[in-house]
Amino acid sequence: MSFIESAKRTIQLESKAVSQLTDQLSDNFNRACEICLACQGRIVVTGMGKSGHIGSKIAATLASTGTPAFFMHPAEASHGDLGMLTSNDVVLALSNSGHSSEIVMLLPLIQRIGTLLISITRDPSSILGQASDAHLLVSVTEEACPLNLAPTSSTTAALVMGDALAIALLEAKGFSHEDFAFSHPSGALGRKLLLKVEDIMHSGEALPTVTDDTLLPEALLEMTAKRLGFTTVLNKKNELVGVFSDGDLRRAIEGGCDLRGQRIRDIMTRGGATINQGTLAAMAARVMQEKRINALVVLNHGRPVGVLNMHDLLQAGIL
Repeated sequence: MSFIESAKRTIQLESKAVSQLTDQLSDNFNRACEICLACQGRIVVTGMGKSGHIGSKIAATLASTGTPAFFMHPAEASHGDLGMLTSNDVVLALSNSGHSSEIVMLLPLIQRIGTLLISITRDPSSILGQASDAHLLVSVTEEACPLNLAPTSSTTAALVMGDALAIALLEAKGFSHEDFAFSHPSGALGRKLLLKVEDIMHSGEALPTVTDDTLLPEALLEMTAKRLGFTTVLNKKNELVGVFSDGDLRRAIEGGCDLRGQRIRDIMTRGGATINQGTLAAMAARVMQEKRINALVVLNHGRPVGVLNMHDLLQAGIL
């Protein structure tokens, strides 16, 4: 027996099952999308056995892509969980045969509540298929299981059909990166799309600041105290006129300047790279990378209110 050959056979059979789905799409898919878009409640996904596991994943995908959804176990539904269902909801039921007794038992109750029904089965003439307001055909010629018994190709194809439905709804709703971030606030994408410069910048007493007539030794003390490797330089109107960094200090030493009597305005970098405090932290990272710098001065209405360096972005998980 070759494990590799067995794996290849499984992958080929399941790939074939997925590729056949495009020919099985019909106006029923459009109808299913329209039903979901018009839904005033949630998409309640249900399925028994392996179909239930696939249904749970589809519900999670729908919920994370802008379509409120949850999974309802059909056996538990007949013991009280059907109370979750309202007439404003839509039921998405998965059953390969379309005759799963646990789901069929729920059909009169679903109809009595007045909830619309979408089904995913291999047989549109099945009990479930016939009872549906929209039927999504998922029919495979062969399971990957050599006995052609264990749900393998059929469950993979059902999952892909569920993904197709979720993505079609996502696109129809104009679901954005920001929307995705709000439903994934703890994820890497959530941090990148929700975290702003003002959330992680050094401000207040932590903001290194000197005036442009400050002597170099005093500026070095400010840099040492704030431990950021540079300081902002302001004029008498508290406007940013430049920054002074470790690199400026090295250049001053190499130029042989009088370190004790040197005014900071004569050796600072004029202007300095800035960013507004309401900007996304991910954009700050992009600016630093493009300009090949390690820090930015944060402005609010043109006035310095904070500083941000590359280490802050690393700690926040932006990079």
